[in-house]
Amino acid sequence: MSSTEELVEQLLAFPLGHHPYTKWTGTHWRLVEIADSAVPVDRKRLEVAVGAELAWLLPGLEPQRVLRVAGRARRHGSIEGNAEYALSCLGFADHQGTRQLVEALLDWQWPDGGWNCDRHPDAWRSSFHESAIPALALATYAKRTGDTAARQAAERTAEILLEHQLFRSTATGEPIHSSWVVLHYPAYWHYDVLQGLRVLEAVDQLGDPRAADALDLVEHARRPNGRFSGQRWSSRAQPAAVDWGRGTDNLVLTEIAATVLAAAGRPSAVART
Repeated sequence: MSSTEELVEQLLAFPLGHHPYTKWTGTHWRLVEIADSAVPVDRKRLEVAVGAELAWLLPGLEPQRVLRVAGRARRHGSIEGNAEYALSCLGFADHQGTRQLVEALLDWQWPDGGWNCDRHPDAWRSSFHESAIPALALATYAKRTGDTAARQAAERTAEILLEHQLFRSTATGEPIHSSWVVLHYPAYWHYDVLQGLRVLEAVDQLGDPRAADALDLVEHARRPNGRFSGQRWSSRAQPAAVDWGRGTDNLVLTEIAATVLAAAGRPSAVART
């Protein structure tokens, strides 16, 4: 199996002739995976790709291009959230384009603390899929810049997640969707309990008792060697940009899950191979 550094090198071969959002091989997704890997990359190697990403996204932030229904912005916040997260992680938190993404997400946040693209006027609750990623992005930006408004916005989203113990229906106590209790990597725009726990870790709320069941799910997914495997959202028709690990081990999923559990006081050594 290739090392994380080798896979990041593959991701850095950006397909700049294609739309950044091309699933799942476009620049948009590659930047997120590079950010998740935590492998240091010289900023100069990313500048062209970041420029392409911002050239696509920034025009869509103009007020006249933001659909609002019943006073609420109806946007796929996960798109701008993924971009802002990646830029914040990869050394572009000081970029004006990153700041524009932050301001847009703050402006689009719904009263309950999340985001939603649902155009129906009677839609009043945020989408977990569209909320966890922007919250993680804003918390990441806040850690790198000290921005109070971004941190507070992420904390509001964390409260939505905690109200549901990250995956449960408040009406029945059952999982809202079966995919939410299964680990995935790359997550792309999808929600699951690990995505929710990443938000809590970023705002220092893993100690909340309402997170315990979600932490249990992740801990129980840990293999005897300390590593993690997960499901895939990619397919033969929409292949992944790189293969982070088939079968028993997923390199980045292992790092993310182990980091979350350690932050929650549940560490375990990962066997080295």
